[in-house]
Amino acid sequence: MSEAAARPATPSEGRPDRPELLLSLEPLLREWLPRQRWFAGKGRPISELTLDAVTELRPRSSLLHLLIRAHQPPADEGPGDCYQLLIGVSDALAPHLAPAAIGHITRGPLAGRTAYEALLDPRQTAVLLERLRTPGTLGALRFQLAPSASVPGGLTPRPLAAEQSNSSVVYGDSLIVKVFRRVLPGTNPDLELPLALAREGCDRVPAPVAWYETADGETTLGLLQPYLAGAADGWDLALDHLTKQQEFADEARELGRATAEVHTALARALPTVTHTRAQTEQLAATMTRRLETTAQQVPALLPYVPALRTAFEALADLATEGSTWQAQRIHGDLHLGQCLRDPSGFWRLIDFEGEPSRPLAERRMPHPPHRDIAGMLRSFDYAARTHRPWNPAWSEACRAAYCVGYAEVSGRDPRTDPVLLRAYETNKAIYEALYEARHRPDWLPVPLAALARLAAA
Repeated sequence: MSEAAARPATPSEGRPDRPELLLSLEPLLREWLPRQRWFAGKGRPISELTLDAVTELRPRSSLLHLLIRAHQPPADEGPGDCYQLLIGVSDALAPHLAPAAIGHITRGPLAGRTAYEALLDPRQTAVLLERLRTPGTLGALRFQLAPSASVPGGLTPRPLAAEQSNSSVVYGDSLIVKVFRRVLPGTNPDLELPLALAREGCDRVPAPVAWYETADGETTLGLLQPYLAGAADGWDLALDHLTKQQEFADEARELGRATAEVHTALARALPTVTHTRAQTEQLAATMTRRLETTAQQVPALLPYVPALRTAFEALADLATEGSTWQAQRIHGDLHLGQCLRDPSGFWRLIDFEGEPSRPLAERRMPHPPHRDIAGMLRSFDYAARTHRPWNPAWSEACRAAYCVGYAEVSGRDPRTDPVLLRAYETNKAIYEALYEARHRPDWLPVPLAALARLAAA
């Protein structure tokens, strides 16, 4: 690493002129941003792009880190959504980087060069790893190492091809960096919770090795963690069992145990609260509003609204009668795809970011563990529905085994709170219906089938 990378930067170092740079990149980014999987404002035109920060990670602006804000109607008067970009700039783009191209720059200080997605270029992602190896500040960025951690150099980078709400790069077979795309002020729970679990000695979650943030420390931008080489994704593993007509109940039971271990450790590491009557009634009201709002956007949901509303009314009724529940920090978006089984058969949980579309403050709020449990129960149903013919018995066996495994560690079977569990499962299926309607219409029948079942209950 160069001396400049290892020491704090001077005020002008690492910071190209914002207006001139925006002049070069804005026309290209207006077209490119809406096509990205992680862009949150799909279907609305970009009225303006503004730069919050720019840092030069390599000389001659050949690697730029941008925090760029997209302003879109109808809320143009608001701050807009802030996105993190790593942009490579080249005189001539190599043929293997053609899929990464953003466009040819025709104006401003970078005119005549080509901009491209740097996270698809191993040379550029190697620079990011070098920055993470040494703590310090460069321009608008600050890089940090976990206590007693070290990052080896010279690891070969490769981007993960799977589309997701963030971008990840694997280094060798030992480390993986996640670059958060839509960024919000505050500590991202995907950093906060694994750090807390590491302090508790919980080995169900890979401990952070390094991370980077804005120079003021207010916004988490990226996270470096161990890469679990050879681990099987829980979703793929479940589908493989279905294809082979094999039961998955034993794995589901172990997943329940893993989930309970993580919940127990989080309850030790971070404050817990008791949901009072007012809080539970507010939760039920929020769920009801989500139902009614989603039904307006997903008309296929409308016939089920009256029956589904009773799930939330029953929860409010219990609160009125004096029922309370313990709330704590949880995963926030738990499903089979967030679970990895290593070659020894040990399950780990990953991706503690929560639902990326929700405000960060909401994702950091404590909830009853039933919210995570409901997410996993929905995931078993999703897996079963992808198989033809549909095998409801497979899903029910997994759901029951998962709850049994959870009870073996926590001492409490989540099914002993049927009203709370039904409310959370209904709320999750409503969220799924909106997501599928927007992004994967062919999948919409999966949550609709679950909502029909929950309505009948």
